[in-house]
Amino acid sequence: MSRFWSPIVHRLTPYVPGEQPARHDLVKLNTNENPYGPSPRALAAISEATTDALRLYPDPTALRLRTAIAEHHGIGPDQVFAGNGSDEVLAHTFQALLKHDAPLLFPDVTYSFYPTYCRLYGVEFREVPLDDALRIRVADYRRPCGAIILPNPNAPTGIALPRDEIEALVADHPDQVVAIDEAYVDFGGQSAVPLVDRYPNLLVIRTFSKSHGLAGLRVGFAIGQRPLIEALERVRDSFNSYPLDRLAIAGAVAAWDDRAWFETQRDRIVASRERLAASLRDLGFDVLPSAANFLFARHPARSGAELAAALRDRAILVRHFPKPRIRDHLRISIGTDTECDRLLAALRDLVA
Repeated sequence: MSRFWSPIVHRLTPYVPGEQPARHDLVKLNTNENPYGPSPRALAAISEATTDALRLYPDPTALRLRTAIAEHHGIGPDQVFAGNGSDEVLAHTFQALLKHDAPLLFPDVTYSFYPTYCRLYGVEFREVPLDDALRIRVADYRRPCGAIILPNPNAPTGIALPRDEIEALVADHPDQVVAIDEAYVDFGGQSAVPLVDRYPNLLVIRTFSKSHGLAGLRVGFAIGQRPLIEALERVRDSFNSYPLDRLAIAGAVAAWDDRAWFETQRDRIVASRERLAASLRDLGFDVLPSAANFLFARHPARSGAELAAALRDRAILVRHFPKPRIRDHLRISIGTDTECDRLLAALRDLVA
């Protein structure tokens, strides 16, 4: 029945998300979800918002949420854009700010949704190779381009650039938008948000899915100077004027305000990450330095695909990417210490 498709559909290679299995007895370390869940205050706020008011449309601008985010960062609400998960915010960014006559630049090993968006929206792009240590080199981006997008920390490697290198990148391209995707920054990276007031070409994109444990609620946001935010608003209001529902706004505001819960659970994840990294190295794995809530690791004597399949046979899910440069690496989300111990026990058996 594909004869009914629009021509663009034939050219698309859709993004493949991490597996979301129906079984509940698996150790699920494949999609970088927070193992500890959201703040109890967020759950209470969602419950309280579940009233007859759901018959009414939500605030199309999510002003309460944007105000909470803005006050924390010492900026104005008009510098914050809220959307249905950071993936939607990214989609609007590709449409509104990253499509130009010259190509968009991003790393060759990075978030695999980027080339998907490029194909969907007709954005010409060039992939910039990571170095031999799988690190982003800012100097490699000193070339003509239409715009730049980078995750920081990068995914799936987990390696972060310090803020001064992000600033150098933004300063090198005063006439191009530089979008920094900070989905994982809370776990050890340096946010570029403090640079926004000095650089009109900088957009920073964040999510509630990881460090706030709200992947199932779908809330993301961007911070930038007003012209960039207005561009996103114009695209949103030509697509869906109500991207965040009443429950999402209520839950996200409460999660954002509960800094104690956020910091406690984040610190637990970081501690588990360092413990797991040390244990993997003891088993002979090469583990990249991570500032995210996952590790990127390979065993020099074992195929990544074989290890991923063998772990799945033991009811443990990790993420494997068949891309040539990283085909032997596994991306391992940080779970609870009990989940990490089960992973380590399986790996000890598999690499013995």
